[in-house]
Amino acid sequence: MYVCVCHGVTEDRVREEIAQGAKTPRQVAKGCKAGTDCGSCVRRIQALLGHEGARPCPTARLAAKLGLPVPSMVPGIAAAEAA
Repeated sequence: MYVCVCHGVTEDRVREEIAQGAKTPRQVAKGCKAGTDCGSCVRRIQALLGHEGARPCPTARLAAKLGLPVPSMVPGIAAAEAA
């Protein structure tokens, strides 16, 4: 699945950057340019970072804390915050 359409970056490519030590969207962008054009993929990158052990998207974390629906593109974040 494509995460960044502007630069043709797939989810697997973002996961490679995370495996190589990227902990922030900016660090991911340094390696593959995802998130450096229109910015619409940054939330998805944040979700992938949270899923891989880095801190989750602050907006999703706040939504979970307030009991608001969390977008489906952020799997498991509500469960992680509840724990």
